[in-house]
Amino acid sequence: MKLNRVAVVGGGPGGLYAARLLKLRWPDCQVVVHEQSVPSATFGFGVGLAGRTQRRLEAADPDSLRDMVAAGYRYGSEMRNRTGAALVRAVHDGAQIGIARSRLLDILQRHAEKAGVEIVVGQRADAWSLDADLVIAADGVNSSARTARAQDFGAEVAIGDGYYLWAGTDFALPTAMFAPAETEHGTFVTHAYPYQPDRSTFLIETDADTLRRAGLGAIRHEPARDASDTVSLAYLEEAFAGVLEGHRLIGNRTQWLRFRTVRCARWHVDGTVLLGDAAHTAHYSIGSGTKIAMEGAIALVDALQRSEDLPTALTAYESERRPKVERLQDLAERSRLWWESFPQRLETPVERVTVAYMSRAGNVPLARFAQTNPEVVRRALADYAGRTVRDRLPDDPDRWVLTQPLQRDDLSFASRVVEHESLLADARFAELHHGSAPAWSAAGDRLLEQATSLHRDGITGFLLSGPPDRPAVLNRLDLAERIRLATGSLVAVHAPERLSADLAAGLVSSRIDLACWDIAVAAAAEPPPEPRPAAASAELG
Repeated sequence: MKLNRVAVVGGGPGGLYAARLLKLRWPDCQVVVHEQSVPSATFGFGVGLAGRTQRRLEAADPDSLRDMVAAGYRYGSEMRNRTGAALVRAVHDGAQIGIARSRLLDILQRHAEKAGVEIVVGQRADAWSLDADLVIAADGVNSSARTARAQDFGAEVAIGDGYYLWAGTDFALPTAMFAPAETEHGTFVTHAYPYQPDRSTFLIETDADTLRRAGLGAIRHEPARDASDTVSLAYLEEAFAGVLEGHRLIGNRTQWLRFRTVRCARWHVDGTVLLGDAAHTAHYSIGSGTKIAMEGAIALVDALQRSEDLPTALTAYESERRPKVERLQDLAERSRLWWESFPQRLETPVERVTVAYMSRAGNVPLARFAQTNPEVVRRALADYAGRTVRDRLPDDPDRWVLTQPLQRDDLSFASRVVEHESLLADARFAELHHGSAPAWSAAGDRLLEQATSLHRDGITGFLLSGPPDRPAVLNRLDLAERIRLATGSLVAVHAPERLSADLAAGLVSSRIDLACWDIAVAAAAEPPPEPRPAAASAELG
């Protein structure tokens, strides 16, 4: 396919990267990037690039990736508990890098210009009036191209319940960090990571009630659109004083926001294709918009190169890329809901919260996490089983988890897997059916109210049943956790045996107490860990 003119609206990472890749593949094509902001007005702090993303960028354009890595700052990850004193190292393979957003844009702009891309800054461009064979609208979550023809794109924007703000700090944290801060008004949680020797990104989130009680954010006052909320920054500096170690928080148009999930039924209309956040967003806790946009640019240019005409190319791009994006959005939605409910887990031991964090979206099985972080998983298993875990992790962590006994008051179970009929033969247990709705939804709220009412009437255990597909089971696991936390009851989840890995992760993560698939589990092949004295802590052998 021959391309004579391509216009890119938006000079962010996705737009610049797409422009460079296009120019490298079609040297004779005129490629122009239109960016309404000037370089000095660039805002934001650092962005993260995971090892897998780096490998994809290297395959597409090793020259630009080499400069990104050289400018990047490597880090691991850790989870802190409510006091900030105890912590566990979660991911420490050194593959993840942070890089200043301004530095990343400098690199991408330089490489785009080196390839022959023309960049026009300081002028607003209308995607629908540009004269080009192809228009790439990479103009972000507030995309004017998408908004102008929202009905044609089938655009929908859903707004989350939680509030978050982006800030920075003037030192490099020792690692990426997930840490709660409890105040008299409620709980705040930070997702923070270093991106250069004297800077870290410091994202903070909370709920509307906490903001209201603290008198913060747009709920109480609204700073000017381009200003930072200095009142909130001062408050949060004090709340996170232990993590910040005396350093300050830096604002850059820093204000409280609610996350917007953008979905479009179609990504291209009349020779204009949406790219990155303009077409789809995924919650920041699962992966950066930068990563998704740049990987989308690779897929778009590949589809253009393989196809004989533009309509075929854009259709191929969307059909190939959409399943990956929609899967990521589903994972991100689960992660968003988990983080918005994070304060409910402050009493859970930090190692088990770390397992819950890694398995929150159903993307990282317990066994895989144990391979990279055995120490964390060993401590989590010790607390889960109430026993000393030997030096060596079980060969099959999932099976080990499922075969542990459970004693609660006068209830005794030989393993965590119970049969449906035998469990419900106990009059203290009630079965609740849940469909496919998320745990944090109107349907989930209704079932929680029903469970709470039954608990007041003397029911002390629940079996959650429902559709057998994995998304529905993952939703039941989250709902089970809500019921456990609200009522203190024993909760079992019914699911197909093929999803035993999800149930094992749910058990260690304190989402459920029991699993049910009507097939008893045989005793573990390896000997169980040695019991510890009742007064002893769950330390490792």
